[in-house]
Amino acid sequence: MPSPNALVQAHRLAYTPPGQAAPLFTDLSFALTPGLSLICGGDGRGKTSLLRLIAGELAPSAGQILRSADTANCSFEQPADLAHDPVIARAWLAERRAGRFAASWLPGLEAALIEALDLASHLDKPMFMLSTGSRRKLGLLAAAASGAALTLLDTPYAALDARSGRVLSELLAEAADGAQRAWVIADYALPAGLDGVALAALIELGD
Repeated sequence: MPSPNALVQAHRLAYTPPGQAAPLFTDLSFALTPGLSLICGGDGRGKTSLLRLIAGELAPSAGQILRSADTANCSFEQPADLAHDPVIARAWLAERRAGRFAASWLPGLEAALIEALDLASHLDKPMFMLSTGSRRKLGLLAAAASGAALTLLDTPYAALDARSGRVLSELLAEAADGAQRAWVIADYALPAGLDGVALAALIELGD
């Protein structure tokens, strides 16, 4: 790896979804180091697919991704998945706290974000009863509190109320200054709340 502290290194990456003739992207190379990185691009340009490639959920069509051992417990929460519908929100959170993130979980940050994101009154509801915004906030809480060395967020501001958006901006601004965790967000452009925040990497997929 060219950077001694890179958690993920991609070399000439390409990806073509099954059944699609044209690739979403080709010849893509980047390094993800601690701090905050941004993947940006228009509709259908492969933002989510690239996150899934980084997470190891998809295999590249060409090129390779090298991951450090620290990325084994990557956090890529998708609370909107219908499979979570019957699960009580508190139990969904507890499963992550006691499961593969048990060694890195940050209980103080969990408690602070439950209050800041106004989630306390929703934790005893099944996931299907939560609004899109509340499910997204629960996912953000789990991602942040996981303590994971590699934390991936897909359009994290979507469906958030203004207050929660400000909380997220503060969280990501702090993440940008961090020296241990690599945070990667995918969005259409740099979110307004992050103007002036230094990025560790900018991966542009085009409009």
